[in-house]
Amino acid sequence: MAGYGDTEAVMPRYVLVLTENWTMLAGGAPRDMLTTVVRWAREAEDAGFDGVMTSEHVVLGLSAGSAGRMANPREYALPGNQDPATPWPSSLMMLAAVAACTERIRLVASAVISPLRHPLLLAKDFATLDRLSGARLVVQPTVSWHRDEYAALGVPFSERGARLDEQLEIWDAVWRACAKDEPVSHRGRFYAFEDVWISPGPARTEGPPLWFGGESLHPALVRRLVRYGSGYNPLGSPTPAMLVQLGEAMQAAGRSTASMEMIGGTRARFPDDTSCADLGEALASVPRQVAQGFTTFCIKPSQFIDDPTQVGAFCRDVIARTERLLS
Repeated sequence: MAGYGDTEAVMPRYVLVLTENWTMLAGGAPRDMLTTVVRWAREAEDAGFDGVMTSEHVVLGLSAGSAGRMANPREYALPGNQDPATPWPSSLMMLAAVAACTERIRLVASAVISPLRHPLLLAKDFATLDRLSGARLVVQPTVSWHRDEYAALGVPFSERGARLDEQLEIWDAVWRACAKDEPVSHRGRFYAFEDVWISPGPARTEGPPLWFGGESLHPALVRRLVRYGSGYNPLGSPTPAMLVQLGEAMQAAGRSTASMEMIGGTRARFPDDTSCADLGEALASVPRQVAQGFTTFCIKPSQFIDDPTQVGAFCRDVIARTERLLS
């Protein structure tokens, strides 16, 4: 695709998905489960991975499994395929623990369901984690899909998209104000405040990079990507037409397509409901995605291995196999 092909001689970067790996942690005490996940992040950094990723739910209701629970528990958690009792630790707290024991690896707070929280509270949390980690935080805000979650927290489900748009506006204003040590004010449809300071601000004057994604490239997603986005992390494989659409929207807004990090992934095919998928088969799509302009790839270890002590070796294997595929 024109505009997204500036990846010559650049090896892909990998992001290790830390959440949803419960098949590798079954039977462990809750504290041991969480500390193991933090250890994986350190092992991923030592192996040469670029980032680690957490996702979240605050609560799950009965409809979490309304579409039928995943056949193989190693599959990705998707709308309607989850056991309501699935563990979902606080993603930002997990990443704070990861920040304390790593030095280089990026911390991707994916699927932050931001409309469930006040934007100033999130602005403070993001700024603190970005500064604590030495400017390593990446945030992917989303509106999510689970009505029960919104109902439990008293936020109207129908307002979630509009709330996110107003939050993005507020965060942009907050980061600008922090950089100047000035107060910020806002009066909108959902949020209003006058002359407040947030301190300390984020490590970067522009705030942490924002990724956006979704199943389709709908107009609201395009608008958010073009106005605020640093990365596009689609759910599934976008069509060539979708990538052209995004490139044209970027160019129309005066933005270079090179400024948008393209995040791809691996898709596991499970031979049955109890076995792991074949890593080589999953990585076979990487060269095609690289040719489309994707430079960063998310991978969930529990789809391919069962042994929680082998995550470091798994990461090294992923990098070595990719080097062979692209040589």
